[in-house]
Amino acid sequence: MAQPPILSLEGMALQQGGKWLFGGPDHAPLDLHIGPRDRLALIGRNGVGKTTLFRMIDGQIDTDAGQRKAKPGMRIVLLEQDPDLSGHATLMDWALDGTHAPLEHEVEAIAGQLGIDMSRETGGASGGEKRRAAIARALAQDPDLLLMDEPTNHLDLSAIDWLESWLDRYKGAFLVISHDRTFLKRLTRATLWLDRGELRRKEVGFGGYEAWEEQVYAEEARAAEKLDARLKLEAHWLERGVTARRKRNQGRLEKLWQMRAQRASMISASGTAKLKLATEEDFKSKSVIVAENITKAYDGRTIVKPFSLRIQRGDRIGIVGANGAGKTTLLKMLTGELEPDSGSVDISNKLTGVMIDQQRQLLTPDKTVREVLAEGGDWIDVRGNRKHVQAHLKDFLFAPRIVDMKVGVLSGGERSRLLLAREFAKASNLLVLDEPTNDLDLETLDLLQEVIADYEGTVLIVSHDRDFLDRTVTLTLGLDGSGKVDVVAGGYEDWEKKRRQPEERRAKAEKTAPKPPPPPSSQTSKSGKLSYKDQRDYELLPARIEELEAAIAKGETILSDPDLYTSDPQKFANISKGIENARAEKDAAEERWLELAEAVEG
Repeated sequence: MAQPPILSLEGMALQQGGKWLFGGPDHAPLDLHIGPRDRLALIGRNGVGKTTLFRMIDGQIDTDAGQRKAKPGMRIVLLEQDPDLSGHATLMDWALDGTHAPLEHEVEAIAGQLGIDMSRETGGASGGEKRRAAIARALAQDPDLLLMDEPTNHLDLSAIDWLESWLDRYKGAFLVISHDRTFLKRLTRATLWLDRGELRRKEVGFGGYEAWEEQVYAEEARAAEKLDARLKLEAHWLERGVTARRKRNQGRLEKLWQMRAQRASMISASGTAKLKLATEEDFKSKSVIVAENITKAYDGRTIVKPFSLRIQRGDRIGIVGANGAGKTTLLKMLTGELEPDSGSVDISNKLTGVMIDQQRQLLTPDKTVREVLAEGGDWIDVRGNRKHVQAHLKDFLFAPRIVDMKVGVLSGGERSRLLLAREFAKASNLLVLDEPTNDLDLETLDLLQEVIADYEGTVLIVSHDRDFLDRTVTLTLGLDGSGKVDVVAGGYEDWEKKRRQPEERRAKAEKTAPKPPPPPSSQTSKSGKLSYKDQRDYELLPARIEELEAAIAKGETILSDPDLYTSDPQKFANISKGIENARAEKDAAEERWLELAEAVEG
């Protein structure tokens, strides 16, 4: 590490509920060092202790062994998933309470950017409003180290974009737990992986995590063979199925791209059918939901302008847009739950739907897993096929032994997974998912993508998870808040490309237009404060920083190939080292440019 750490955990051991989470007889003591500009992703399955580790870093938990060292005077801020707002009348009252309470005008400034009214009463605030208030409170405290537990949960896309921009400019260190792969890939520069009581660190952002994970498991497999402990390892390997799952998912992605290409050929710019690959009669016969010129308005505000769409059997439809843009309204009209103001929606009488919404139906805590899934029996009907309840549990990443455990002892993530296991067993040909990725870990997200890919019916998904949509849907309905609904073959990134096209054309036109010469005084004022070398650095460093960012992104894209380490371990090592060097140079360049910018502005 180039600079001394601002916080260290050394030799940590912690016992919870009679079980050693870190250290003790079963695990090595936990060590962690965080530098002043670290951008760290914390990865691990639900229940391995990620949130507990956050609280250890924050000093909230007394451990059984080890010591915590923090730089004197440093400020650590923890952005929790579910902060306790009780005892406070408004969101602002809560934000201004605490040991390191921020200034009210600083909270208001950030809240304004996030679009949250801090005078809102806490009792009536939605999940998204509470999350935005928590972010405003955390960022306004100007932390040296920011700990973020699922920061994008309940945020819409515009709020996520703003948070990403803020963190990109942030001068401190942060450590983040998130299921949002796009968020992690864009922001993190090193990865902490918590697995079976061991904390590993790799100086590569989340884009290289999966390749690193496979490298570790491959090395473990070779070591296990030498130590004659293969049976023990195979139990874990079968539970995860890392390589096999990724190969299956690659095949599913190729199928998804084919489906997108087919759907693209059926859509014109306005969203009507071209019917290149099928006759009109065949296209209509496969349609399960037909919307014709539907509209919706509330209190004089247009939510959906005239919009038409034919949804076919097997379509995977993603619905995206900012909060309040009308995503849920459009979803309810397409499923018949809400009548349009004008136009019509015809729904096939053969559709049988299953709805999984963002509120998540509560599972009774004192019931056993067996009772939840199979009404206390040994067998469950999975979409018309009889299956043993323990085999079904294994399909959803559960150890069969949990079958007689009470729901109340499961973690929040495990309960979400159990709910998915129950709902996906129901016979249906229409699956409706409203923000399904909240509170799921990365492995459960992979599983959910598999289940959706193998689902034979039609799927409608409202989500802000960009990577999830890119891996799942064939068609995206994008709402911009004006009432217009864009229909784009593909996922979130395809919708973003379509949105960027007018801006890119504008920028290209501006670039080719003749530019007036700069005012003569501007260069003089800068050069009067900087030496020749400093002035050159000030002018050239932004371009160099962009080059380094592009090189890092390219390297992480190459490392994301799960077969790279096996096929060419030397290339994997060289690229990993190159990313480390590029990150170090980028950090130094940013520091240098900031110093020069302060001199110019001062």
